Amino acid sequence: MKQLPLYASAAAWLLLTACNQDAKTGTQTPDAAASADTTATAAAATGGTLPVDLPPPNATKSVTKRVDIIDWPADKTPTAPAGFTVTKYADGFEGPRWLYILPNGDVLVAEASTIGTTTKKKIAGALNLDKSRSLRDESANRITLLRDADKDGRPEVRETFLTAANGLSQPFGMLLIGNNFYVANTDGVLRFPYQPGQTKLSGQGQKILTLPKGGYNNHWTRNLLAAADGSKIYVSVGSGSNVQEHGAENEIRRANILEINPDGSGEKIYAAGLRNPVGMDWNPQTKQLWTAVNERDELGDELVPDYLTSVQPGGFYGWPYAYFGQNEDPRRKGERPDLVQKTLVPEVPLGSHTASLGLAFYDAKAFPAKYQGGAFIGQHGSWNRSQFSGYRVVFVPFKGGKPSGPPEDFLSGFLAGGDKAHGRPVGTFVAPDGALLVTDDAANTIWRVAAGGGGTAAGSK
Repeated sequence: MKQLPLYASAAAWLLLTACNQDAKTGTQTPDAAASADTTATAAAATGGTLPVDLPPPNATKSVTKRVDIIDWPADKTPTAPAGFTVTKYADGFEGPRWLYILPNGDVLVAEASTIGTTTKKKIAGALNLDKSRSLRDESANRITLLRDADKDGRPEVRETFLTAANGLSQPFGMLLIGNNFYVANTDGVLRFPYQPGQTKLSGQGQKILTLPKGGYNNHWTRNLLAAADGSKIYVSVGSGSNVQEHGAENEIRRANILEINPDGSGEKIYAAGLRNPVGMDWNPQTKQLWTAVNERDELGDELVPDYLTSVQPGGFYGWPYAYFGQNEDPRRKGERPDLVQKTLVPEVPLGSHTASLGLAFYDAKAFPAKYQGGAFIGQHGSWNRSQFSGYRVVFVPFKGGKPSGPPEDFLSGFLAGGDKAHGRPVGTFVAPDGALLVTDDAANTIWRVAAGGGGTAAGSK
């Protein structure tokens, strides 16, 4: 797989001070008062940014190349570096995309899938015609609880925690603040009362926030992250199109990370121009919000790189007018030169069309020192590239709270040769014992990666 050239940069970008929504166009724009004398200009060298050499748009033809998912052989797992062991944590799910780990160690699994919204896609889902297993005829709309009481790395308790009967509709992000449990449906955020140790919740959730439903391809996912003190909730909302081809009105409140109070009030745009910011996490050293972002399609094999970036309050990250800094998208040429100028540069390119979804900073001690403080990113894999990219979990090293090197393979072996693949990783999560849990929604499996194993390359069971 071709890797994009990465190297340490001597520039960082100033943050923008505020961001509101343009009521006329629906576009997320900097606050008028703040933007009068504020521009995105290079600051003194601080390090931590890994730029990339970008080809011109359409240097190669835009192609569609979808993977054909086949089952994992009984004796095979993904492969991690020597010194790690990979095992199957749990399987038998229906589209396990995201996890949430409760304070008592219980693991919650959000099971949901992309479902067709047009007649053609509905038929394809009903007849299982999507060989990549992304499109299904229905969504499980379920959260399953796993409990590993004896701490042996294999949950012995499995209970249905919430279902569609409780109001779930393509659930994804989950969150606990005090005695309130939150679920991000594709169309809004629900809140349930919760008591420690519960294995099942009852009743309909209270809808505290309505969100625009669905989105471009798989952009129906809505993630949640709480501030350290529980005073705010951050909500990710992906775009409704590739590059605003359905008009600005269709993108109102989309391609953003929103900030709300725990009761759903006080909504504001925390950062904008983020095409599909799925994974979110707090940098354990700087305490700053970071996100992994899916970038746009149909500009060729090497455009546009997905990226990992710190999230500046009020920052604008380009979509749909610019990409990876002030590189104007030719399909939106001349429309918003002011926003092109204000586009912030992300720190880490993750490869084009990799569908980088998961993000977890490793804040435990079980893994070797090189991994501590770094970031694990799940890459669901490409469809708009002549050679497959993604289909792996990568690790980005950090030093002093800043990226210190390019992404490197951590969990691979999902691709099986030709157009075949055994699975597609999504989310990455640090378990209480320091192991890494990885959701594989195509194989309906959760993998567990633990340090140890006698120094042999993991992959054997």
